[in-house]
Amino acid sequence: MEWRRSYGRAPKMIHLESNFVQFKEELLPKEGNKALLTFPFLHIYWTECCDTEVYKAAVKDDLTKWQNVLKAHSSLDWLVVVVENDAKRKNKTNILPRTSIVDKIRSDFCNKQSDRCVVLSDPLKDSSRTQESWNAFLTKLRTLLLMSFTKNLGKFEDDMRTLREKRTEPGWSFCEYFMVQEELAFVFEMLQQFEDALVQYDELDALFSQYVVNFGAGDGANWLTFFCQPVKSWNGLILRKPIDMEKRELIQRQEATLLDLRSYLFSRQCTLLLFLQRPWEVAQRALELLHSCVQELELLDVSVPPGALDCWVFLSCLEVLQRIEGCCDRAQIDSNIAHTVGLWSYATEKLKSLGYLCGLVSEKGPNSEDLNRTVDLLAGLGAERPETANTAQSPYKKLKEALSSVEAFEKHYLDLSHATIEMYTSIGRIRSAKFVGKDLAEFYMRKKSPQKAEVYLQGALKNYLAEGWALPVTHTRKQLAECQKRLGQIENYLQTSSLLASDCHLTEEERESFCREILSFASRQTDSPGHKIVLPLHSFAHLRDLRFTPPNAVVHVGGVLSVEITVCSQMPVPVQVEQIAIHVHFSIEKNNYRKTAEWLTKHRAAGGLVSFPAEAAPCPAPQSSLPALELCEMFERSPSDNSLNTTGIICKNVHMLLRRQESGAALEASTGVALEDGAHVLKCTSVTLEPGANTITFQTQAKEPGTYTLRQLCASLGPVCFVLPHIHPPVQYDVYSQEPQLRVEPLADSLLAGIPQKVKFTVTTGHYTVKNGDSLQLSNIEAMLILCHAENRAVIYSNTREKASDAALRVQSSDKVTSISLPAAPAYHLIEFELDVLSLPSAPAAGGESAVLGTTEPHWKHRDTQKASHSMATTDHRVSIDCPWSIYSTVIALTFSMPFRTTHSLLSAGTRKYVQVCVQNLSELDFQLSDSNLVAAGDSSDLRLVPLHTDSQQHVRSEQAVFFVWELKWTREPPPPLHGQFSVGFSPASEQRLPVSLKPYTYEFQVDSFFYSEAADPGKRPVLGGAEASPAVFGAPGPRQVAGLRPALLCALH
Repeated sequence: MEWRRSYGRAPKMIHLESNFVQFKEELLPKEGNKALLTFPFLHIYWTECCDTEVYKAAVKDDLTKWQNVLKAHSSLDWLVVVVENDAKRKNKTNILPRTSIVDKIRSDFCNKQSDRCVVLSDPLKDSSRTQESWNAFLTKLRTLLLMSFTKNLGKFEDDMRTLREKRTEPGWSFCEYFMVQEELAFVFEMLQQFEDALVQYDELDALFSQYVVNFGAGDGANWLTFFCQPVKSWNGLILRKPIDMEKRELIQRQEATLLDLRSYLFSRQCTLLLFLQRPWEVAQRALELLHSCVQELELLDVSVPPGALDCWVFLSCLEVLQRIEGCCDRAQIDSNIAHTVGLWSYATEKLKSLGYLCGLVSEKGPNSEDLNRTVDLLAGLGAERPETANTAQSPYKKLKEALSSVEAFEKHYLDLSHATIEMYTSIGRIRSAKFVGKDLAEFYMRKKSPQKAEVYLQGALKNYLAEGWALPVTHTRKQLAECQKRLGQIENYLQTSSLLASDCHLTEEERESFCREILSFASRQTDSPGHKIVLPLHSFAHLRDLRFTPPNAVVHVGGVLSVEITVCSQMPVPVQVEQIAIHVHFSIEKNNYRKTAEWLTKHRAAGGLVSFPAEAAPCPAPQSSLPALELCEMFERSPSDNSLNTTGIICKNVHMLLRRQESGAALEASTGVALEDGAHVLKCTSVTLEPGANTITFQTQAKEPGTYTLRQLCASLGPVCFVLPHIHPPVQYDVYSQEPQLRVEPLADSLLAGIPQKVKFTVTTGHYTVKNGDSLQLSNIEAMLILCHAENRAVIYSNTREKASDAALRVQSSDKVTSISLPAAPAYHLIEFELDVLSLPSAPAAGGESAVLGTTEPHWKHRDTQKASHSMATTDHRVSIDCPWSIYSTVIALTFSMPFRTTHSLLSAGTRKYVQVCVQNLSELDFQLSDSNLVAAGDSSDLRLVPLHTDSQQHVRSEQAVFFVWELKWTREPPPPLHGQFSVGFSPASEQRLPVSLKPYTYEFQVDSFFYSEAADPGKRPVLGGAEASPAVFGAPGPRQVAGLRPALLCALH
């Protein structure tokens, strides 16, 4: 029928069962009665009276008494049924009464509730009238019964809530409340509302759990002391009965232990879940229950005999599994292994604990104490329950058989372990499978079968390494080390010991013991002296950095190079190392022409320090590659008074942190490290490595030019070698062999002609050793002088530009050769000295270039003809130098720039003629000009030059010009051609005194006609009738300065 409840609850279709019992006053509910299943919801009075007199005489009084009894017990739900029978009606007279019996009953008892009286006509006849009366009666019965049930159920729920709200009062009893709420659950179960019934048990479960948690926090209820009594029975869960009446009565009498309450509560939940066809939730809840019971026993400090809880958990796991198997087929079970494998694993773990406790895994078998403990545990199981007595593989029989002998225990434990590993593997939970395998390895180690244990330990270690679990890795390595030691795997054992000796998760004593194992083996005399055990270095020490001296890691042949490494020892005690060696690979590059000292110095890092990243050792590093922990605080407060109940920390991204990483990485760093054997090795013997950073210095003298790459680092302790197979990033140093070189370069940007200029000589000795008496032979040039002063000195530098010594420079000159004596200097050093050179400021000469060495290129030229008006004319002097280390001469070219540009012009004022000479300073220096003179060469008696300027010194600054003017006077017509020679003395404007006297600057030109002239074409030889001069630039040269008179009317003829 459809059941509609109040408070907006959705209607439901229910199945309401009712029983009819004879009315007895003692069956009516008394005050405080909390039985809902046996509650009389509806009272029915049946009568077949059809005579008015009989009604008045007996029936009315009986109805009145019935009503009074109901009112006295507050039972207001009743119904009067009048059964009419035609046979009885025929026996009466034909006088029709004014009112019927039904009307009288309704009038006497149902004034306000006329529907409380119904008529059932001829119930035993098969007629339409009878059928209609039956239908009306049943409809009324359903309606009134459902109304009464709903009303009384609501009242019952109100009373239950009131009772729950009194839980803080001293006399409140959880067991009493448990029975009340379970009554409600029974009602829902009767209505086939299994979900609502399950909710009642879940609320009871949560309420009890909260009280236990509060008890652990110091806020205990008095009634919890009933559940703190010692555990005397541990026969596991009972799931094959719908209701375990035995445990229910214990709860009702407040004599149940914690395990009794939990077992009964879960059995009821299991029954309802199976009704709801949710068997996999049974497995999930069972696993949570078993773990929580263990914690609750500890919180309540309940006395439990050793092994009793293990027996209870083992029996409970198998009981749940068999209960699920009983209601599911094999296909369903295989497809839902993920829900049940946890129970298999827990049962395996508890059986292992029982085996260790009862001496079934020891080498000598169980002793008398172990046997007595086993007997006590089996006694606590009690007798096998009747419902499983005929089951061959009941949990009771399995546990009893497993504890009966060593062989039986081994069989059951191995079967459970292998089945659990297979199930975990099939669903992809590799980590859990490896964890069970690790327990199995421990069992094999106790059974003296290390060869079987090694496989499981290696598998577990590989998984922990791949996922970065630090503590499990350490624990598994300890077990693996013991296994390898028993198997005699010396190399693997030493490697594992070195990893454990450097493991910071162990105590100092444990680390030192593993370190002593390594040192003990290293000090033994081995059967094969030449045999080396090669192990990875990362477990022993870590190469932190490396520093070269010289810093650029470039040395010449015969030079000394130092390599300083910082090694961080990870051992807990100082270790005496026989030898630390660096294996070096030597190579000669094809493009070795680039490997000069200059190139290497420019292209190598000058810091000299190389840092190495931390080794990717096979131990869990900080999980930098994983996402950061996203933690948040969690507070749970009481809804009544907002007091803090629980607090904790929740990780929001646990699904990202705990997911398994598929990895094919090796389970350990491969022990097959190849030790290189080459001719080039840097060694350092008898080194004591202290815990932490250690500095070790290697020195080597370069013998062959080439590139030396550091390949391996090896630390030797007797027959044990710890090797870093590849030094990364690559580190190398270069050795070069250099030919002697001479380089001559001016100290200024450009050399100026006419004044002394400093030139720097650099001799790179290379592999040549300069001896006393060695000298440089320079061919002399007439137009360039080499000047030497007594204070000139040569400085000798090492290859790293460190000053070694200095010496006086001796220069001897003859007509053709200038000899410069070099001071003695070792190979791969530098000799530097400075000399003054002077290029004579001769007048520009026309003609072609000379290709003869030791001479001057006589043709003055501009560096850029397109910018001739702004640049100085230059000339090159090529000098041949003979060096003592070569039979060939070295030719150098020095380019000198003329600081002045000179132009001339013929000016006219009427019939008078004037010659103007303009001297422009194109250099960046300031000069003093003096003793200017212009003379006519050849037969010039008919011409006379009268200067119109003063003879005082003229200061000409950079980019300024000075003008000199002469008036021409002649004695015959026409005047003869003028071949002029202009000269002027010059010196730098600085106050420094020059070591030599400077020759004047000269300029020659020719004027053939005083009345017509054309400008000389720059860059060409002047033609007849023109003016012979250097390339002239016409236009304003900059700020001008005229010496002496500037005529008022002068015009230039161009």
